[in-house]
Amino acid sequence: MPCLFPPQHRTVEKAHGRVEVRAIWTSTELTGYVNFPYCRQVARIERWATEVSTGKTRHEQVAVLTSLSPEQASPAQILELVRGHWAIENRSHWVRDVTFDEDRSQVRTGSAPRVMATVRNLVIGILRLLGFRFIPEGLRRFAWHPHLALDLLGL
Repeated sequence: MPCLFPPQHRTVEKAHGRVEVRAIWTSTELTGYVNFPYCRQVARIERWATEVSTGKTRHEQVAVLTSLSPEQASPAQILELVRGHWAIENRSHWVRDVTFDEDRSQVRTGSAPRVMATVRNLVIGILRLLGFRFIPEGLRRFAWHPHLALDLLGL
């Protein structure tokens, strides 16, 4: 359902072969209607992503509840905080899903899945501390030169 008034903040970005438009509407009027402790603002975010090559557009709407008051977070700041969450998701979970193919792991019983996730996170963290921006590049480097990994461990 289209909104009857303009968004309080809107961004337009072109990256990764698509144009992305984000719009946000916030309100303090709805906080009494949600069962969320300490809710200070409710927001609606709409995103449109248009693939430059095909012209195909994807549209989605999300609801946001926050304990931040309007004085603590403007609509622009809330939109940026939501985007920041996805940056974390993309830097960690996406790497585990794609680079380590975690979804197809056969480790499923006991504490082994948690241990393997911890090991993967440790490897990602170490490679980032070593300055690798792309985790597969770091994995290849240590696979091709295992003595570097042993040196790193002091062995």
